[in-house]
Amino acid sequence: MTQMIAHYSIADYARFRAAFDADAEDRGNNGLSLLQLWRENDCSAWALFQVGDAAAARAYLEGAAGVFNSQAGVSATQFHFVETA
Repeated sequence: MTQMIAHYSIADYARFRAAFDADAEDRGNNGLSLLQLWRENDCSAWALFQVGDAAAARAYLEGAAGVFNSQAGVSATQFHFVETA
């Protein structure tokens, strides 16, 4: 089972959350299903996704996610694809 841990550096949590919720369908269409979202503080959020299609998910992160990032006020991201050991 492949999962992805994402870290988002953000400018404003409320703006990020509104854009994140609006982007759910696009993420889902690209192989990512949200399992958990954590707010570390107003400038940092973490998400855990189930990955149904790793190739589609990577393509989304390299392309369409850029639109989400600009709408959400994301200044930096880190993505880690992990598997259950």
